Amino acid sequence: ALRVAHTWFCSPRNLLDMDTFSKSDPVVVLFVQGSGSSEWKEFGRTEVIDNTLNPDFVRKFVLDYYFEEKQNLRFDGLRQNPLGSHSAVFGAQDFLGQAFVALGEVIGAQRGRLERPLTGVPGKRCGTILLLAEELSNCRDIITMQLCANKLDKKDFFGKSDPFLVFYRSNEDGTFTICHKTEVVKNTLNPVWQPFTIPVRALCNGDYDRTVKIDVYDWDRDGSHDFIGEFATSYRELSRAQSQFTVYEVLNPRKKCKKKKYVNSGTVTLLSFSVESEFTFVDYIRGGTQLNFTVAIDFTASNGLPSQPTSLHYVSPYQLSAYALALKAVGEVIQDYDSDKLFPAYGFGAKVPPDGKISHQFPLNNNAENPSCCGIEGVLESYLQSLRTVQLYGPTNFAPVINQVAGTAAQVTDGSQYHVLLIITDGVISDMLQTKEAIVTASALPMSIIIVGVGPAEFEAMEELDGDEVRLSSRGRFAERDIVQFVPFRDYVDDSGNQVLSMARLAKDVLAEIPEQLLSYMKTRDIKPRRADPE
Repeated sequence: ALRVAHTWFCSPRNLLDMDTFSKSDPVVVLFVQGSGSSEWKEFGRTEVIDNTLNPDFVRKFVLDYYFEEKQNLRFDGLRQNPLGSHSAVFGAQDFLGQAFVALGEVIGAQRGRLERPLTGVPGKRCGTILLLAEELSNCRDIITMQLCANKLDKKDFFGKSDPFLVFYRSNEDGTFTICHKTEVVKNTLNPVWQPFTIPVRALCNGDYDRTVKIDVYDWDRDGSHDFIGEFATSYRELSRAQSQFTVYEVLNPRKKCKKKKYVNSGTVTLLSFSVESEFTFVDYIRGGTQLNFTVAIDFTASNGLPSQPTSLHYVSPYQLSAYALALKAVGEVIQDYDSDKLFPAYGFGAKVPPDGKISHQFPLNNNAENPSCCGIEGVLESYLQSLRTVQLYGPTNFAPVINQVAGTAAQVTDGSQYHVLLIITDGVISDMLQTKEAIVTASALPMSIIIVGVGPAEFEAMEELDGDEVRLSSRGRFAERDIVQFVPFRDYVDDSGNQVLSMARLAKDVLAEIPEQLLSYMKTRDIKPRRADPE
C-alpha cells in the first residue's frame, strides 16, 4: 500500500461574523471517516485566532495518505464560544459552516490546492476554506555509496580474511537495528565492495546526525563470523565524502584493552557517496499526471439473463449487481484523480443493435464517436441501459478492449497521462493467446489493468495474467512490467452483510498496486515529475 505522510494547511476565507462587538474567533476541527464506516471521528483542531474572518492557522494536520482508499474528511469551522479559550464544548450557535472532501481530491488538485465553499448555515453565505497538502519529504532520498578497506586483521588460519560490512541504525533508546549488509569479498585484507543503495530513512530515519555504526566481520561458512572491528559515523559525516575521501579507523575494543601498542584493525575508506531523490506517486500527480479510467464489462451469455434473479447482471430494487458494486467501489476512488470525470466505458461479448453483430468493444452509451460517460454514475446508468438493449452472447474476448486502451495510451507517453483499465468478467477467457500478447505489448505503455472476477467460476487464467508469481510472456517476449492486478469478487462478500466495508476492501486491494506500477513506468522511461506551477 502507498502510505505517505502529508501535512495539511487550511485557511478559511470570509467566514460568518457571529460576534456582536467584534469579529468571530475561529477554529477549524478536522473529522475523518474510517474506511467503510459512516462514523465521523475528530482527528484534530487548529488553534483559535481572535477577531478575524480570514484566519491563517499555524497548526497543521499530519495525515497518512493511501491512494487505494477513499479517505473522507470533514472540516468544521467554529467560533470560540464564550465559555473560555480552553473549552472543547461548542454549541449550535458557534457553527460557522463545514466542507466535505476526499483526501484524494486535494492530492489530485492542481498544486495540491483545493478551495471549497463552507455550507450548513441556512440562508447564509459561509465563506470558503482553502486546503493545501504537502508531502513530508525528509526521508525520501536514496543514498548510493561505495567503500573499500585496507590492511584488515587476518582472521583465517590458511588464508586471508573474507570481509563484509554490517550497517546499524541507532534507535531512540540507544539500541541498534541492522539496516544493511554488504557482500562478502573472499580472501583479501584489502577488499573493495560493490556500490550499494539504501534509503535515508533506513540509514538514519531522516535524522542526519544520528549515529550509524558499522561492524567489519570475517565471513565463516558455519555462520560464526569473526569480529574484526567497528567504527561509527553519521549521514552528515558520510555526505562530506561527496567532495573528499573519508577514512575511518576500524577498532576492536577488546584488542585495544589488551594490547598497549594496538593502533587499529585496519581502515575503511568511503570512495563515493551520492544522494538522489526518490520520486513518489504523489510527485507525479501533483506535477500534472492525469489518471484516465476506462471500464470494460462482460456481456457474455454465461452471466445469465439479466431479468432473472440468478443472473450476475440482475439488479433488484434493493441491491446492485456484483458488476455494479465492483464498478462503483473502484471508480469512486479513482475518479478523484481524473480532472474531467469523463470515463470511456465498453461492453464485450454481446450482439448489439441494430444488426445483431457480436461486438467485443461496444460503447455502453451507444456513442461510438464519444464513448465517455460523465462520472461513475454516468457509467452505471449506461451499463444498465445496455442491459436492456443488447443480447448477451459470447465469446469472452479481452484482447480487443485492451488493444483499444493501449492504442490511446501509446499516443501520449511523456508521463502526463496514465491509463487504468477495469475489466469486470464472469469467466474463462476465450482469446488467451491474443490477450497475453496484448498485455505484453501494453506493459511498455503508460497503463495498468485491473480484472475483477465475479461469480463462482475458477479463474486460473486470470492468475496467470496477474503475473505476480511468473512474469507474463507471449511468443518469447516477456512483459516489461507487471501491469495486471486480479481479484475474485467473491472474496469480498461479507457474511455480516456490511456491503460498504466489503467494497472498501475490494477497492483497496485492486488499487494497491497502481502507484508502484505507475512509478515503474516512469522509472523505466526516466520520466521525472513536472514541477508544479509556482503560485
